[in-house]
Amino acid sequence: MELRDIEIFLTLAEELHFGRTADRLHVTTARVSQAIKKQERTVGAQLFERNSRNVRLTPVGEQLYQDLRLVYRGLRDSMDRARMAAQGKTDVLRIGMLPSNAYDLRPFWEEFRSRHPAWGLRIRHNPFVNPFERLRNGEVDALVSWLPVEEPDLTVGPVIFTEPRVMVVYPGHTLAGRGSVSLEALGDHGVMRTDIVQPEYFEDAFTPFQTPSGRAIERGPVISNLDDILTLVGAGEAVHNLAAHATRYHARPDIVYLPIHDAPWLRWALVWRTDAETALIRALVQVIRDLGPASL
Repeated sequence: MELRDIEIFLTLAEELHFGRTADRLHVTTARVSQAIKKQERTVGAQLFERNSRNVRLTPVGEQLYQDLRLVYRGLRDSMDRARMAAQGKTDVLRIGMLPSNAYDLRPFWEEFRSRHPAWGLRIRHNPFVNPFERLRNGEVDALVSWLPVEEPDLTVGPVIFTEPRVMVVYPGHTLAGRGSVSLEALGDHGVMRTDIVQPEYFEDAFTPFQTPSGRAIERGPVISNLDDILTLVGAGEAVHNLAAHATRYHARPDIVYLPIHDAPWLRWALVWRTDAETALIRALVQVIRDLGPASL
């Protein structure tokens, strides 16, 4: 199996969507389909169950995914180390981002690189579904996550930035013409949900289960990433709440962002595995403490 085909398989296993896999890897959907069919012929079994609505790993596909991701990660890390060595770098710090505003945080990244020219810094997207998996399996060294994080194996570092919250609705929605909305509106219209169980305290901190008056906020359509949220909202099928940086990084003509005037601001902090703390992590923590949290 070629390295590129392994990458396609692993990405499809994570995205469970041919279009998103193609977009993420900058290839065509036909290339993704071709690679998967080739792998299934090699293995002699179906790796994905797929129909017009869903893509899921088969038991054989799940086993292959668990085996290959460790091998691929080792190969990718080796290539990263080789590239760093060629640039005169001795080590690299990999940061996972739950938010999509890594550009706003460039003063922290630039200060880290300035203080530690012998170290590299890599920024990677991290999904909000099963958010701590890549941190725990070593794919990233630290994670920028909303708070609170109350996982016993993880250390919560300094707050890196804070921001308000917004509600995202279809332009023709009854709420769209308002200057701002209350969290109570979520009790009237509901929100979306993931198909993977998140820590309850963690989900509630971002999308509460109850309005300020105590009404239940119903969970409706299933989503697995931000594109799902924006697509469903743009189609007029749902509303949802997001962090305010989405208004700048994910502007679309088929959605409207409304400030939520009574929601507490989100706090985002650096989080890492307690048993995997390194000098690089401590150095970035010091940078964040020295510069202080950004307010966006």
